[in-house]
Amino acid sequence: MKPVHRSLAILGMAKKAGLLVAGAEAAAHAARRGKARLIITASDASETSIRRAKSNAEVNRVKYSATPFTMLQFGIYAGRGSPGTIAFLDKGLADEFIKKMAETEDKSKANAKDKKESDA
Repeated sequence: MKPVHRSLAILGMAKKAGLLVAGAEAAAHAARRGKARLIITASDASETSIRRAKSNAEVNRVKYSATPFTMLQFGIYAGRGSPGTIAFLDKGLADEFIKKMAETEDKSKANAKDKKESDA
């Protein structure tokens, strides 16, 4: 069994704590009300969904991040269908999600560099 990406684990914790909303409309509503702390989109979300999420984040001064995760993965950890957009309602969990995403990206880049050097 493949290990859970740490960012996805944080997504699951936020869901269990009731500090996450899933879906474009729910995320937009949370942003307008000043409740959203971070809006994220799935890698396979439609261009329209991504554009709306970015716009909602910008207009409402909320952080935004595209993720490498699919809508299916979002659905598994957010517990609701297959949303293309999710909003965190807690700053601490949002910051931890971003931190884990960055750590994983750094590790992936280092692994790719090591592989490239070993192939040479």
